[in-house]
Amino acid sequence: MHPKALLDACADLLRLVLQFEHPADAVVSRYFREHRALGPRERATLAETAFAVLRKKRLFEQLARSGSGPQERKLAILGFWGPRDFLASALSETEKKWLASCDALPADALMAPHRHNLPDWMAQALQAQLGDEFWDLAEHLQQAGTLDLRVNMLQAKRQEIQKELAQAGIVAEPTPYSPWGLRLQGKPALQKTDAFTRGAIEVQDEGSQLLALLVDAHRGEMVVDFCAGAGGKTLALGAAMRSTGRLYAFDVSGHRLDALKPRMARSGLSNVHPAAIAHERDERIKRLAGKIDRVLVDAPCSGLGTLRRNPDLKWRQKPQAVQELTEKQQAILQSASRMVKSGGRLVYATCSVLPEENEQIAQAFSAANPDFVPLNVAQELERLKVPHAASLCSVQPAGEGQGPAPASGQFLRLWPHRHATDGFFAAAWTRKS
Repeated sequence: MHPKALLDACADLLRLVLQFEHPADAVVSRYFREHRALGPRERATLAETAFAVLRKKRLFEQLARSGSGPQERKLAILGFWGPRDFLASALSETEKKWLASCDALPADALMAPHRHNLPDWMAQALQAQLGDEFWDLAEHLQQAGTLDLRVNMLQAKRQEIQKELAQAGIVAEPTPYSPWGLRLQGKPALQKTDAFTRGAIEVQDEGSQLLALLVDAHRGEMVVDFCAGAGGKTLALGAAMRSTGRLYAFDVSGHRLDALKPRMARSGLSNVHPAAIAHERDERIKRLAGKIDRVLVDAPCSGLGTLRRNPDLKWRQKPQAVQELTEKQQAILQSASRMVKSGGRLVYATCSVLPEENEQIAQAFSAANPDFVPLNVAQELERLKVPHAASLCSVQPAGEGQGPAPASGQFLRLWPHRHATDGFFAAAWTRKS
């Protein structure tokens, strides 16, 4: 495609993405379906440009106040993914001079909102937790996430898959914490590899793998993944159980569970039972009361720990919606806990970085349910031989209205800038015998 036509397409896609009527990845996918003549490189340029603009939206909109031409075109120029000489061939002389002046602007001349590129309410909430460390997080949230794989231990060992991928020209290194993980360089075409087609690998962030590991599911147990979604953690749990016992994958979205079925077929698991439920008080849940060894509640949340991958979330999410989510999280956790049998384990997890969705939910549950004994997550991860487990469970300072600070190692708290994972939280309990 000619550079000018490709830049026009980027601006057209941005016009749709910035309406924020649907998730950005869904808008991009629909655009590609409607423009099937686009090649792989053109698709990559379009997608990466759109996500670059979402990551630095406040800065780019400020810069776009100068220059001339339509807003979406100026944003597409600023976020364009590709060689600068290719882009330059699509620009007028006026646009080239404007872009050069934007590039020459020193970082220390930017105002705070144009450096962190977050909504004010979100920036204030994160800065209250992290202090000066906030700026390191803000920088990492403006970068693309790593591409991590989970090796299906039913089929192969991590070292074997690493060698197999190397033979296919794909560089992969063991993840520093998860014993199941490999981290890739770049974004290779994994779906064309034999390891993928036979189910030996699944794309899964290392942090998500650690949540499944914390459940500590064993052979022959009864396990529930309560908010299974497309089933990434379900598949990890099933492999940990060596495809024995019974693993229920519950979700209110039958459509999301449908996405699990082809992945389950590839994985070779025979112990997974997906089931759509109407709500957290569904009759299926009541029938399992007190019968389940392990319950994972990967609760619906703001998703703000995934901003490296889903930067549109920071512009689509609102404080009022977070408050509504916390009420739902409390109800789901309380309902799911009833399935845990005496001596069983309950794990509550989110991909949020906000205390009101994390520590506050866990502490409120503990206060209301004395028959559930909180586990020290750092000690559990050490027992599971996770390297540097204590560094994954650092104490978050208690802010105003947040209650007392948690004990050292009580919760899993993963951060992009500290651990190179998405942002995750987890708490765990054992039900008294």
